[in-house]
Amino acid sequence: MKKIYYIILSVLITILGMFILTGCNISIDSSDNTTNSSVSLDKAQIYYLDVGQGDSELIRLPTGENILIDAGLKSGSDQLTAYLKELGVDKIDILIATHPHADHIGGMEKVIENFEIGEIYMPKIADDQIPTTATYTKLLETIQAKGMKINQAKAGTTIFSNDNAALEILAPNNTEYKDLNNYSIVTKLTYGNNRFLFTGDAEKESENEMLSKGYDLSCDILKLGHHGSSTSTTNQFLTAASPSAAIISCGKDNDYGHPHQETIDKINSSHITVYRTDLDGTILAETDGTTYTITTNLKSVSKSS
Repeated sequence: MKKIYYIILSVLITILGMFILTGCNISIDSSDNTTNSSVSLDKAQIYYLDVGQGDSELIRLPTGENILIDAGLKSGSDQLTAYLKELGVDKIDILIATHPHADHIGGMEKVIENFEIGEIYMPKIADDQIPTTATYTKLLETIQAKGMKINQAKAGTTIFSNDNAALEILAPNNTEYKDLNNYSIVTKLTYGNNRFLFTGDAEKESENEMLSKGYDLSCDILKLGHHGSSTSTTNQFLTAASPSAAIISCGKDNDYGHPHQETIDKINSSHITVYRTDLDGTILAETDGTTYTITTNLKSVSKSS
């Protein structure tokens, strides 16, 4: 018992010391397991990376910034870092760990070790819920070893902006949740007139908070919460987001039955085009700020692919 107590105490001290406050046309293309390594001079690129039963998105702006949201499982970390290098990424300007579950942060240790990192954003977890998993602890140790600080995600703040792009944090909106999923950092990218919503594993409780706060949730592409689980994507949230396309990040034949049929039926009845990493591989959305295109079947980066 003493050993467990000291492990938890050590993690708590580490975290407390590390946190600082801080309408379109669509065209679709299909590739064949290729890598798109070009960075357009006038388009933003959003990769919904196929990391198996996990989550990871890469935003590449024509002004040169790279933003990585989550990094999938540890088992696919070598494939993820290799793919990022194939794309020509040498710096992650903003790294976002939506919440401390292994299928979202497992590959982040390797990313931090292999790339120059600008800023890191994580949610602050209530003291009695701080994970003591090896994955989470190792991530914190890696951040500390690199001499970096963690920026606490604050809903209602804009963490990046330039003439044509902005990235806002819309959740979490509370300081304590029963389920770690609801600590998920939810972000919205605006590029010109196009908008992209990234929800991590945020569930109904967090979605309702965003609705009650009156945030503008409207978007062109919605990355569904919790891998398309029925615990997320309420009718009210989907109506507020009103996307043209939805992305589901999940692994083939996963043990959780993601995406749940209830969610698929809801998306289909709303006449929203659905893309799934388990069926479509890595998915790329490119936008010039007015229209966007979607390319499917780019290279998968999960170990099982």
